[in-house]
Amino acid sequence: MNQIAITHTQWQPICQRSDLVADSGVCVLTGDRTLRTVSAAPKSIALFFIPHAEPQLYAIDNWDPLAGAGVIARGLLAEIDGELTVASPLYKHHYRLRDGICLEDNSVRLGTYAAAFDGDKVLIATEPGNH
Repeated sequence: MNQIAITHTQWQPICQRSDLVADSGVCVLTGDRTLRTVSAAPKSIALFFIPHAEPQLYAIDNWDPLAGAGVIARGLLAEIDGELTVASPLYKHHYRLRDGICLEDNSVRLGTYAAAFDGDKVLIATEPGNH
């Protein structure tokens, strides 16, 4: 008999649809802001709303490890070889929105998070994964 692990994604409401800017990124904090332990500390996520894309929402770590700064939400969106990417505003490295891989150095990868609309609410999964 085969066994399948079933996990239930935990969703956190982040903001309203009206808080998003089309074809641009915003920085949001996830997690419990009252906890101060490393494992439960708030996390900075870059959230991109691309109305003409499917999916329309992409959530990726805001921390650029190559630049050593939380700047990904301020990056420029671009399509490269059919892939939606964001260019870090400091060193211009491109990260694919679907899986966080850096196109210039595929050993570097940002965490990605499921994101969804629930009516006018924007939700983000609390754990990273390949979304």
